[in-house]
Amino acid sequence: MRFGVDETGWLNGARHVASPNWDARPPSACVEVLIIHSISLPSGVYGGPDVERLFMNELNVGSPPTYADLNGLRVSAHFFIRRDGEVVQFVSVADRAWHAGVSRCEGRECVNDFSVGIEMEGTDHTPFEEAQYETLIEVSRALLMRYPVITANRFYGHADIAPGRKSDPGPYFDWDRYRMAVRGASSRPTAKEAGQ
Repeated sequence: MRFGVDETGWLNGARHVASPNWDARPPSACVEVLIIHSISLPSGVYGGPDVERLFMNELNVGSPPTYADLNGLRVSAHFFIRRDGEVVQFVSVADRAWHAGVSRCEGRECVNDFSVGIEMEGTDHTPFEEAQYETLIEVSRALLMRYPVITANRFYGHADIAPGRKSDPGPYFDWDRYRMAVRGASSRPTAKEAGQ
């Protein structure tokens, strides 16, 4: 296996870029679910530095003009998987990254408390790359080794936990392939299963 999560919550084999946008999980909280997102900055432009800059609070929100809505935003994810399969880790999985926002999953709110957030470089309108799926599958397996309470039936999209507010990772994300490769599951959870 290419990756492993160490005792401090950092993924061996990832590039580490420590975001300031995190805090401690509540004392009773543990990692139970994975939340899959998609992001690109600017939208549909891949390979640039702006997603990392966003998670580091270093984004120039004046250029392009579409970035104005990001002014003052403090967000992060645990992982960002680029189009070529590179994985960047911003927050230890032992800690709470600020990725889910107002959300509900498995009947509970405050999804950041008990989740790991994984951002795929992409949009709702384009397929993801083979290299991204390969990395996502390996990272997910490493997380399941460290946190056995997670199963392939506890993988959700941002749209599942924030319906009407978020739509990522979008219709091109292949849930069946992802779940089958990680743990042999073959069905995407319904909104009811996601706690909606």
